[in-house]
Amino acid sequence: MTTFSETTAVSPLGEGRYRAELGDAFGFETKPGGPVVLNGGYLMAVLMRAAVAESEHEHPVSTAVSFLRPGLPGPAEVVVERRREGRTASMLRASLVQGGEPLLDALVTTGTLDPDAKPAYVGEQPPMPAPEDCPPPGRARPKKGFPAQVDMRFDPAVMGWLDGDFTGRPEMRAHVRLQDGDDPDPYVLALAIDALIPVVTNAGFPGWSPTVELTWHLRALPAPGWLAVHGTGRMVNDGWSDENVEIWDAAGNLVAQSRQLARAARTRK
Repeated sequence: MTTFSETTAVSPLGEGRYRAELGDAFGFETKPGGPVVLNGGYLMAVLMRAAVAESEHEHPVSTAVSFLRPGLPGPAEVVVERRREGRTASMLRASLVQGGEPLLDALVTTGTLDPDAKPAYVGEQPPMPAPEDCPPPGRARPKKGFPAQVDMRFDPAVMGWLDGDFTGRPEMRAHVRLQDGDDPDPYVLALAIDALIPVVTNAGFPGWSPTVELTWHLRALPAPGWLAVHGTGRMVNDGWSDENVEIWDAAGNLVAQSRQLARAARTRK
C-alpha cells in the first residue's frame, strides 16, 4: 500500500518548481467507470509540501486556497514564489499546475510551531460519540479510492440524510484516520479538513458541492490517533454555502480550523 506521505511527496526541479505525481488513491469516480477526480484536501497537501520545502520554516500555519479546476491522476507541478521571509513567519504563493492549467492557487504562511506549547485559552471540544460508537458511512459496496484510504466514523445523529431524514441544519461530524497507519501531521490535517460529506447535505441540499475557496489554520501539531472533525454552516443562499470545520486530536487539542465557500444546489429536498 502506498502511504499518504508517499503519494503527496514532491521533488525539487529548481527555481521554486516541484514535481508531483498525483495518484488515484484519494479520488472519487464521477460515475461508474468514469474519470477519477481527486479530493481537494489531497491536492492541498501536495501544494503545501512544496511551499514548506521552499520556506525556512517547518509548518504551514495558514493556507488560503482558490480551487480553479478539478485535479486528475497524473503528473503535475507546483510553482512556488517567495513573497516574504520573516523570522517567525514567511509568506509564499503557490500554484498546483497540471497540463499547463492551474488547479489550485494559494497563499501559504509558514512558521515553526512548538510541539510542547500549551494554549492560554481554548474553548470546549464539541461533544461526539466515541469512534467505536460511530458507524462507517454508506451501504455495503466494494471500496476503492478515497473511501478505501480514509477510515471515517460518522456521528449517527447526522447520518439520517441517507434515508431522507435531514436534520435541517448544515452540519456533519466524523472521526477520521488514515487506513495506511500514517499518524496525523499538518498534511493529513489538510486532507481531513476537506474530508466530510458537505454540511449542506443535512440542510436538505445533497449532491455535489464544489469548493470555491478554503482558508484553514494549523493551530497545533496533532497527537497520534483519531481526529474528531466537526463541520457546521451559517447560511445557504442563492446557490452558495459556507462550511466551518474544527479538528480536535486524540489528546483533546484543537489542531485545525477552516472556513470555506462552496456551491450548493438551488433546490432543497
